[in-house]
Amino acid sequence: MLPVDEQLKVITSGTMQIVPMDELRKKLEKGTPLNIKLGVDPTSPDLHLGHAVPLRKMRQFQDLGHKVTLIIGNGTALIGDPSGRDSTRPPLTEEQVEANAKTYVEQAMKVLDPEKTTIVHNGDWLKPLDLSKMLKLMSQFNVARILEREDFHNRYTNGQSIALHEFIYPVLQAYDSVVIKADVEMGGNDQIFNLLAGRDLMRAMGMEPQVALTMPLLVGTDGVKKMSKSYKNYVGLTDAPADMFGKVMSITDELVPMYFRLCSTCSIDEIEAIDQAFKDGTADPYKLKRALARNIVDLYHGAGEGERAEHAFDDLFKKHEIPDDVAEVTVDLTPNDDGTVYLAKVLADAGLCKSAGEARRMIDQGSVKIDGAKVEPKSYNVDPATVKPGMVLQVGKRKFAKLA
Repeated sequence: MLPVDEQLKVITSGTMQIVPMDELRKKLEKGTPLNIKLGVDPTSPDLHLGHAVPLRKMRQFQDLGHKVTLIIGNGTALIGDPSGRDSTRPPLTEEQVEANAKTYVEQAMKVLDPEKTTIVHNGDWLKPLDLSKMLKLMSQFNVARILEREDFHNRYTNGQSIALHEFIYPVLQAYDSVVIKADVEMGGNDQIFNLLAGRDLMRAMGMEPQVALTMPLLVGTDGVKKMSKSYKNYVGLTDAPADMFGKVMSITDELVPMYFRLCSTCSIDEIEAIDQAFKDGTADPYKLKRALARNIVDLYHGAGEGERAEHAFDDLFKKHEIPDDVAEVTVDLTPNDDGTVYLAKVLADAGLCKSAGEARRMIDQGSVKIDGAKVEPKSYNVDPATVKPGMVLQVGKRKFAKLA
């Protein structure tokens, strides 16, 4: 294994908090592989780059020779993590959790080394807990301390509902650390209370407490809010290569160093050189953004896919060409009683818009083209001659469909 200082250089890169740092150093100085824990509740089937931030740090631990335990929270997901929430999460069924867990693991293994990853399900030890064991666990926690959590405190002072079962969540997450004997537990910075609860419970049970390591929340492509599907500012791990490349190219220049540090496979030395270039004004954000996009696409789609996505991007955005591989769609082009075709419905049926209402808005924004010709605002009903089989519909910069 690398010397402790060299390991710490990698481990601390991009982290928000390591509590306490001196204990992490002492654990590393033992010279034996540490057990690094990350618990994930599969509440959604699809992941984005924000979800992958702690996974990238886990991969760095693996590359340093440490053991990684990925806990699939098929037990805790039935409650729902209250961290950062201003309302109680709707419960998931066991069937939903299991289906989401399958796709989560498939996507997580794009980042982690499958041969070096231990995958466990906390339902295996949480579901069999009887009342006496549960009461013993809960007796180790203080309600006043739990109410100090920012999310619970805000909901309590604002008169918003806090369901009793939500108090149990940090107890169960802490018990996960006891069961697997974690040396380090990772999570987003909004998870710090739960991670420290694990330290408290391990100490109460006579174990060496884990170190809490938190990662920042990745800023989305809008450059303002955290990456989230609800904000429509995300880069999905299952996005097509061309879409993934294009979304990364859309991030603001200021985010480039953060994305290199939290999302790429570049070395720490390379990332520090990029940081320095931005600080001294010698960075070429556009060139670096292209390199970043290639790196991320290669990571999730395989070596060489980043370069192919870059060529497709250039064809589309620099040469203003229609891609060669546009999917064909069959839609109803029958004229209405007035002899026109309702273009808004055609766009929705082709899968380019979620609804005819959204299609009308895109038309009014000048975001719709037919064979490269822009559709004028308010042109919801068009001459049948303008929408015939073989023509290519375009919405925005990246959505295409060829009429069959």
